[in-house]
Amino acid sequence: MKKLLISILPLVVMLAFTGCSKSSSAISSKNSEEKITLRIAWWGEQPRHDYTLKVIKLFEEKNPDIHIEFEFSNWDDYWKRLAPMAAANQLPDIIQMDLLYLKAYSKNNLLVDLTPYIENNTINTKYIDEKVLSGGRVGAQLYGFPLGLNAPAVIMDTNLVVSTTNQPPKQNWTWVDFEKIALEVHRQKNIYGTNGMKPPEVFFPYFLRTNGKNLYNQEGTALGYDDDQLFVDYFNRQLRLLDKDAFPRVDVTEQIKGIEDELLVNKQSPMTWAYSNQYYGFSKSAGRPLEIMAPPGPNQQDSMSVRPSMLFSITKSSKHQGEAARFINFFVNNIEANQLIKGERGVPVSSKVSVAVKNGLSTEEKKAFDYVFHVEKTSNHVEKADPLGGIEVVNLLQDISEQILFKKITPLQGAQKFRKEADEILQKNK
Repeated sequence: MKKLLISILPLVVMLAFTGCSKSSSAISSKNSEEKITLRIAWWGEQPRHDYTLKVIKLFEEKNPDIHIEFEFSNWDDYWKRLAPMAAANQLPDIIQMDLLYLKAYSKNNLLVDLTPYIENNTINTKYIDEKVLSGGRVGAQLYGFPLGLNAPAVIMDTNLVVSTTNQPPKQNWTWVDFEKIALEVHRQKNIYGTNGMKPPEVFFPYFLRTNGKNLYNQEGTALGYDDDQLFVDYFNRQLRLLDKDAFPRVDVTEQIKGIEDELLVNKQSPMTWAYSNQYYGFSKSAGRPLEIMAPPGPNQQDSMSVRPSMLFSITKSSKHQGEAARFINFFVNNIEANQLIKGERGVPVSSKVSVAVKNGLSTEEKKAFDYVFHVEKTSNHVEKADPLGGIEVVNLLQDISEQILFKKITPLQGAQKFRKEADEILQKNK
């Protein structure tokens, strides 16, 4: 499981991405010296790199006045390398952004407001709902343009579940139903009943919403729930499953390095907790039919949300912000480009593009699109940028979660530690 960095803007100077950086001259033979050069950076795995290079090539063909140099790495290395470039005022023109980091980068005056480029139609938002765009706003400013939409999900081998429980889970299943299924599958099949329910910063907040609460208060100055019993209940359920060998130990989940190692893929669990855009990767790697479901309730409709899976931001240091906006417009609105992406960065934010892309997908690939369409239609909640200090809070939650599952501390001790230290971090926003 990826670990987040506590500090994102260390005052050091560092060269641009090494080892993972390339120039698009490898895919374009045109003379870049006669063109405007843009630098773009993103994180991801090899499939994302491969299709993004194809999108860049397509953009250059349709925009011969622009040459693109690209830099990419995995999640951890991306933020480690981006922070020093920010401190040295050497950020790429366009950076892939996450909600966890959006407010920190914008508050440090590193990003530009994209609103003027929408108003002058450089970025066309005719088919993009304002509700979706709100996910990239900090206050009234649009500092990140959403590239795709995700929703929390449980990816399930329903055939395996039916073979043990004699019936598929209902769409409105509950946390009690989940625990019963996990225990019964383990008892009959001698495999885990679930994966490790990671990351906790996704599914603990979802659990809070099923109880009418949120992780943060509206101002981002403290936790958004008062009753620590909610924290205790969430982790006690995991410990009950762990004690009966229906939940994998942390040392087991730490051995999972890629999707090919996942318990669901290897028939060692009937379900995995994930984001919706991961569905096709699991289905393809598993080589058998899977289904995608909303996590358990109650109050699923009020608890579900869509989330900008990632965003593109234009940096203040860019000397070609208008051209950078043209690339963002191409990335979100060009149907041919999105037919290459196939929703890997989430369901396209343009309704026109998402319908066109879905029509060309296989039955399995369409399932994630249909799932997000349903969540977007039935839920008014679009996740926004985490508050300042959110990076530290997430690190804290990950660390405490592991301590609980290693049984170094109890859920109650974890709840008290999380509240004390999280509130100390967040109170700086007052």
